[in-house]
Amino acid sequence: MGHWRHTSSLTPLRAAGVAVSVVLAGLELMAPVSALAQSARTAASSSPLAQSAYIATPDATGDQQDDGTAIPGATASTDDPANANDGAANGANATTATTRQTTSGDQPSDETTGSILDEDMMRLNTREAPLDERRPRKPDVNLSTEETPGIRVGTFVLRPTVTQSINTETQKDGDVKQTRAFLETDMKTTLTSDWALHQLLITSEGAWQKNVSGEGEEQPDFRINGDLRLDLPEETTAHITGGYHFYREDTDDPNAIQNADQQSDVQEFTLGASIERDFGILRGSTGIDFTRTIYSDATLSDGTVVSLSDRDQTSGTLRGRIGYELSPALIPFIEGNVGKTVYDQTTDVAGYQRSGDSYGAKVGVEVDLGEKLRGEVGVGYEIASFDDNRLSDIDATVLDASVRWSPLRGTDIDFGLQTSLQPSTTPGVAGYISRAMTTTVTHQLRDNLVGTFLGGITLRDYPSDSTISDETVYTTSAGLTWNINRYLDLTSTIGYELTSRKVGADSQQWRAGVGLKLKR
Repeated sequence: MGHWRHTSSLTPLRAAGVAVSVVLAGLELMAPVSALAQSARTAASSSPLAQSAYIATPDATGDQQDDGTAIPGATASTDDPANANDGAANGANATTATTRQTTSGDQPSDETTGSILDEDMMRLNTREAPLDERRPRKPDVNLSTEETPGIRVGTFVLRPTVTQSINTETQKDGDVKQTRAFLETDMKTTLTSDWALHQLLITSEGAWQKNVSGEGEEQPDFRINGDLRLDLPEETTAHITGGYHFYREDTDDPNAIQNADQQSDVQEFTLGASIERDFGILRGSTGIDFTRTIYSDATLSDGTVVSLSDRDQTSGTLRGRIGYELSPALIPFIEGNVGKTVYDQTTDVAGYQRSGDSYGAKVGVEVDLGEKLRGEVGVGYEIASFDDNRLSDIDATVLDASVRWSPLRGTDIDFGLQTSLQPSTTPGVAGYISRAMTTTVTHQLRDNLVGTFLGGITLRDYPSDSTISDETVYTTSAGLTWNINRYLDLTSTIGYELTSRKVGADSQQWRAGVGLKLKR
């Protein structure tokens, strides 16, 4: 290996100095000496050889060191002192200019083309993207939200879900306390069409309970709904809906029979049609809905059967809405509805005529900010009147809201407000106003673990002249879902419900369970 050589800082530019000296001799009679010197400096600074040569750095003694990387042939001979002096002068000027530009940070002008090359153009081994960036990134798989492939049935896709759980429940109503353990089978199914135009969606869900120990009333529940969407020309969409709901009336329901071993089984049949159209910045919709409700007999603790056929009824509602699109994310609207309820029997067992009419209107706004925030909020007024003059009208300020907010990825908060007018079966009482507020928080703790928390408050406000006192219902529950794989989940829930009454004893209910959910 060669040793370090101490030499002049002009060594890398001597070759350029020799060439300049020859040019000066030929042009001596044509230009002043000063012009020749300037030309020499320009040639030296723009020469590729000068650019390729290194810039020597001074050592501690003030001399400059040569690292031995000079290009062969770039050093000029020192036999001619004149040439050496000219080269030294020109090289010193070029070195000084280069050093000044390097230390000052000034960028060269466009006139000095080629003085500084692009760094990537000078590199033989140019930069390349990391291997992970060049490979197509696969989306993260979230077992908690990933949809199962389902079962192909002709032009439909069937996705069934079955959950089998074991539960315990403790219910206390005044001084009466009941505890039971029961098996519950929950079923949920969706059948979706795979058509190029239009769509038919059928959903069903149900729960069947079987007591294995203790005492308590079983509460079966089943519903099925269908929605046929028709995609019509000119930004028009129509919906035809129908459904069936079977459930057993809750013991805590204000219209439930007191001291009954088995409450009434309720069947609801629904049918509706609606049409929506986009008129540019205006959006309009109208629809009509019918509901048929049938009540079965209730059985008292002493075996007496109580007929509730006087509660059978048919109701219909005509509604309309028009919205103004300020932006795709903000649409104010105004909505109105007219309804009528007809009971099968003109008078109930107490001699009251409970058929009547209802009217309502509200204004609100629809918000759609994508996955972060979407929903609608409305405020209005609603009134219900009855054929019997002894039953006073029920009216209320309506505040409805349905909002989904996602503050963080993997966290969803559903907030709801609902105001409704509910009829009563108590003699002399027309009904009550129900105001419900619910909040559901769903958080993804891990990729395969989801936690859910639910809280709600329902206010049952009776008229001031009513013989029934107001009630407040508090509900809360929490649950965990562990996604074992795409087709199997482990679930666990615990919940509490308190019905507080101004007059009368409060009622409480505790429930906890664990189960397995099979999805396909």
